[in-house]
Parts: sequence; C-alpha cells; structure tokens
Amino acid sequence: MILAGVPAQGTAAVPQEAVDTDYPLGVADKVRVIVFDEPSLSGEFIVNANGALSMPLIGDVRAVGQTATEIATVIQRKLMDGYVLQPRVSIDILTFRPFYILGEVNKPGEYPYSSGLTVDGAVATAQGYTYRADKRSIYIKRAGEARSVKSRIAPDLKIRPGDTIRVGERYL
Repeated sequence: MILAGVPAQGTAAVPQEAVDTDYPLGVADKVRVIVFDEPSLSGEFIVNANGALSMPLIGDVRAVGQTATEIATVIQRKLMDGYVLQPRVSIDILTFRPFYILGEVNKPGEYPYSSGLTVDGAVATAQGYTYRADKRSIYIKRAGEARSVKSRIAPDLKIRPGDTIRVGERYL
C-alpha cells in the first residue's frame, strides 16, 4: 500500500516488490483508492480508455503514465480543495493490464500479468515453446513503444504489464 504524504522511515534500499508495484499505470489497470475515514470517496477504479480514474466529487484524475504515489498525491490535493479537511489517500494496484504472447508457443494469447513475471514464466503460462521455437532470443514490444526489441532470453529478463512478446522460429 502506498500512502501519499507519509514520509518514508530510514534510507534503506527499496525492495524489489515495491519496485514492481510502483510502475506507471496504463489503460485497464485496476486500483483501490482508500481515503481514510471517507468510505463514500473510497473504492475500486479502472483506468478508463481516456487514461483517467473517474473519482467521486473531484471527477477524472489523469492516471496513464503516473505512478500510484503520484496519483495519490494528486487526489489528496484535489480533495483538500474544499472537499476534505486533511485527506489521507492510499492506492493499491489490484490488477495489472495483461501481457500478450504470440509466435512459437503452444497457446498464444492474452494473459493476466503477475508481479515479477519473467520471460520463462510468460512462456510457461502459454504452455511452453513449440518444437520450431527459437529458445535463445525473443522480441519484446513494451507498452507505449512503437518497435519490438530483440532480446536474448535470460532467467531474469522481466516482462512488464502491457508487453507483447513474440517468440520467433529458429533457423537451422
């Protein structure tokens, strides 16, 4: 859970789990917004096609490209502008936008993203490689980018929400 306006304790390194969950939101991400002591302003919201969260009282809040912390700060400021005296806002990311895998896998398609997903996990979700698959490299098109990038397959190669993975055919 990310609290806006609450300073972090100490200067310890950020754990990997926090890095995975504090990423720029995109269309179809689902979040839970909690405004402390204001249940009528709290709830679950989906980033709509316009790239915003439609909130009670304050209307649309731009979400695409913003982290949960940044959005919580914006919501807090808007609520302070005549609605709530001292709002405390937290945001949890409930579901990430899906990733897509195509090419030489047994079940290409759209799959739900889970935090910390690697290429190996994505291929396993798609029920493995076909016998023709190139198991040394893949093409990844990151969400919001125009081009695919060829990458060598490594155990720690991370997939992000909204990525499109293409497994090519191997050539002898």
